[in-house]
Amino acid sequence: MTQLIRRLTHLQTGTAELHVQHVEGSPWNALLWIFFGRERVEVPISVFAVQHRDALVLVDAGMAPKVAWDPELWAHPITRAIMNRLFRFHIEPKDALGIQLRRAGIAPPEVDKAVLTHLHFDHAGGIADIPQAELVVSKDAWDHMLTPHAEREGVLRRDLEIPGAKWRQIQWEPIDDPALRPFTHGHDLMGDGSIVLLPTPGHLEGSLSVFVRTDPPILFVGDLCYRTDLLMKEQFPGTGDHEALAENWAKVRALKEALPNLLIVPSHDRTAVAQLLAHPLARPGDQYGVQAALAAP
Repeated sequence: MTQLIRRLTHLQTGTAELHVQHVEGSPWNALLWIFFGRERVEVPISVFAVQHRDALVLVDAGMAPKVAWDPELWAHPITRAIMNRLFRFHIEPKDALGIQLRRAGIAPPEVDKAVLTHLHFDHAGGIADIPQAELVVSKDAWDHMLTPHAEREGVLRRDLEIPGAKWRQIQWEPIDDPALRPFTHGHDLMGDGSIVLLPTPGHLEGSLSVFVRTDPPILFVGDLCYRTDLLMKEQFPGTGDHEALAENWAKVRALKEALPNLLIVPSHDRTAVAQLLAHPLARPGDQYGVQAALAAP
C-alpha cells in the first residue's frame, strides 16, 4: 500500500490563541474560563495534503483570513461575544489556503478532493479557494450544519453552501480490516484501502478521522483532541461531548496499541505536526512552516 501514497505536505492557514482550559480542560464552568481565563496557548490552523498516486487529497481546508477582520462573521450578537472571547486569530491575506498551496508548490486546481474532518470555520474556511475539488463530509456533519443553531457551535452555513461547491456526503459502511480494529465502520476514500475515513464524533457531531496507510501509518484526527498526549492520558478538553470523546479516544488508543508506530496527528498540535514532518514522505525542510513547527515548544 505504501507506494500508493507519494507525498505528505503540511500547510498552515494562520494561528489561533486558545484558552489553556479550552485545550487541557477545566473544572470551571465553560463561561467562566471563556470570559475570565487569562492564560492562552497559540496553535496552528493546519491543512494536510496527501498525494495519492491518482489524486491530491486535502485533509481539511483551513481558515479564511476574514475571521480576523469581518465584524459580521458571527451574525448573532451573543455568539459573537462568546466567539470573540474564545479565540484570538492571527491570520493575514497571505495565509489563505490558495496562497499556501502555491507556496508549497501545489496549484489549487490540482486538488482533487478535500476531506473535512468537521465543519468548524477553521477547518472548512478555505473551500472557496478550491472550487473544483470534491468536498467530502460525513452525512451526520452535514445534517448538523442544517440545524437552526449550528452557528452557535462554530459552523457557518453561509460559507459552506456556496455556489458551485461539490459536496459529497458519505455514510458509514461496515469495514472488515483487521488493521483498523476496533473500528468496524468507515469509508474507503480511494477504493484501495490507502485512505480510510473513520467516524470519531465527540468534538462536533459527525466528526471523522483520516487513516493514511503509509510506513509509518498516520491518523489525522482533526479536533478529536488538541494534543496527542492528552488523548493518551484521557485528559479531556474544555469543550465537546466527553462521553463520545471517551468512546472514540479508547478506539484510537486501541488502534495505537495494535499499530505502535502509528502517528496520531491532531490539527492544532505543534508537536504532532513536527513528528509528521519527519515522516519519510513529508516534503523537504524548505517547505513553508517546517522550521517554525520544529522550533515550537
